[in-house]
Amino acid sequence: MNEGRRMLSEMNDRSREVFRRVVEGYLASGDPVGSRTLTRHMSEKVSAATIRNVMQDLEYLGLLDSPHVSAGRIPTQLGLRMFVDGLLEVGQVSEKDRERIDSTFGGNEHDVVSLLDRVGATLSAVTQGASLVLAPKHEAAIRHIEFVSLGADRALVVLVFADGHVENRVFRPPSGQTASSMREAANFLNALVEGRTLGDLRQTIGQEITRRRQEIDALAHDLVQSGLAVWENPGEQSERLIVRGQSHLLEGGAEAADFERIRTLFDDLERKRDIAEYLELTEAGEGVRIFIGSENKLFSLSGSSLVVSPYMNADRKIIGAIGVIGPTRLNYGRIVPIVDYTAQLVGRLVSDRGKG
Repeated sequence: MNEGRRMLSEMNDRSREVFRRVVEGYLASGDPVGSRTLTRHMSEKVSAATIRNVMQDLEYLGLLDSPHVSAGRIPTQLGLRMFVDGLLEVGQVSEKDRERIDSTFGGNEHDVVSLLDRVGATLSAVTQGASLVLAPKHEAAIRHIEFVSLGADRALVVLVFADGHVENRVFRPPSGQTASSMREAANFLNALVEGRTLGDLRQTIGQEITRRRQEIDALAHDLVQSGLAVWENPGEQSERLIVRGQSHLLEGGAEAADFERIRTLFDDLERKRDIAEYLELTEAGEGVRIFIGSENKLFSLSGSSLVVSPYMNADRKIIGAIGVIGPTRLNYGRIVPIVDYTAQLVGRLVSDRGKG
């Protein structure tokens, strides 16, 4: 994102205008935008040949692409990302769209799930995209946790709460996880879970990780001092204890035992890091975000975009999310305020019903 803003700031006015008009034209029509079309809309009078030269420069930078020989240009995923981050002009929700969204909240039923289902249907109709609605997070204590692998980069966490409520959440597990490691994580958490919320569990695991690091540091200190081992990258994710003079360890039983103890602690530390990451992914709530193309990991739909906004309770705590999924050429300037407006309404209504 910062890289995109830097590239924008380094462009001259003409390049920036050509880039903006190509992206806006593509988002409006879905078609490549040609140099002759741009000559009719540029703020300064400039030839088609000059515009083609600018387009070639933008293509070289990876911001535009030409789908066919001698055709116009379309933005790349990088170009769309840069446009959204630096040039997107977000409009207001139109009166017509506002009325349609507001009408969704007219019912008096206390069933939040039915309300959210209606919100999703209305959001889909208003935006002509698929809607995404994440129901409020449940804050009760957890009775049981289970992780289920759905593939190489998707997993399901099943949360059974003490009050009988059950939730399923899809997340991207840390890389390299297996069904066996997920079972181990679940078993470890279920031994700790009684009376605790997700937030409590994360805090407990964080304390465990800190304690393990302190144990490793203390044990390693003497070995490093003796020259038998070298401590590399201390404090980083990739820290390693590099063993020197291994032949001496065959004679020194105490040192060998220390190394075995450190290896065990490292294994335990890695397991707890993985578990902490599971919990973070399970509980995480994103801020207002736009995911374009292959950034949209939730559904692995490289040709789609996701505009998603959290909604919050009265304490400004994220409890769920509302979003729209569509092609990468979404009308972002229109969709973003619609999603944001809907999320704010849902947050207020869910909070009000919670008080009731």
